[in-house]
Amino acid sequence: MNTSLRAGRRRRKTTAALFLTPFYVLFIATMIVPIGYAIWLSLFTEKTSGLGFGGTRRVFTGLGNYADALGDDKFRDGFIAIGLYCLLYIPIMVGAALVLALLLDSALARARRFFQLALFLPHAVPGIIAALIWVYLYTPGLSPIIDLLESGGLHWDFLASDTALFSIVNIATWEWIGYNMIIFYAALQAIPREVVEAATVDGAGPVRIAVSVKIPMIRAAVAMTMLFTIIGSLQLFTEPSILSDANPAVGSSWTPNMYAYSAAFRANDFGLAAAASVLLAVFAAALSFGVTRLSSGRRTA
Repeated sequence: MNTSLRAGRRRRKTTAALFLTPFYVLFIATMIVPIGYAIWLSLFTEKTSGLGFGGTRRVFTGLGNYADALGDDKFRDGFIAIGLYCLLYIPIMVGAALVLALLLDSALARARRFFQLALFLPHAVPGIIAALIWVYLYTPGLSPIIDLLESGGLHWDFLASDTALFSIVNIATWEWIGYNMIIFYAALQAIPREVVEAATVDGAGPVRIAVSVKIPMIRAAVAMTMLFTIIGSLQLFTEPSILSDANPAVGSSWTPNMYAYSAAFRANDFGLAAAASVLLAVFAAALSFGVTRLSSGRRTA
């Protein structure tokens, strides 16, 4: 009996190992190896000799590239820009997506399928295409939005230096609000209808039910969405890169990702680019850990 049990356990372990092997192979090949190569690359720099005619050679610099990145004002300013972007973008994105999901989940909503599709449709547009569309809509003389605003006596320059942040936040919100709204709406659909009906019987109105019943019950979905939004904000690249050609205020190193890209493919300093990427990854991991612990603490409190 014991022998047959042990044989059964071995078969289950072997079967589990066979099913998990492709995952671990892909994980190591696509995650561990690139990260390890980036860390290794960040420890070296390219040195030229003979006024550039003697070729280049790779020199070990230790943490020199990390010190150069941290000492560069452009790299530090990129984190400030991302911080301002998060302060403006996350409340607008999460708040608006949550309100839209609550409206769709309410008994007053009509044509839910149509509005779900209409709100999710911008997310199906590739990010670079969306950015190009909005650059067109931001350009004076071409944009029907600017013409409409000016016909109403309003003047707003979307490409001015002091409005660049708002313009980028608007593009990102347009792209991602439908995606986050679907997450909230799916979580709302999982709430037992008996709970909502009991609150209604007790005299609670739609606003009170939304604030006191529905939102607390989907707190985990809200925390997960905020975590994904923060990680996505740290990876901001496409929108400011496209907008930088039309708006001089958005430079080629406006975000840490753009800084790493410029270092690699414009300055050919791959060691500095790798160091900047590793620093950004460490910062993102620490921030994600903090947000996860904070949300877990609130759930258990």
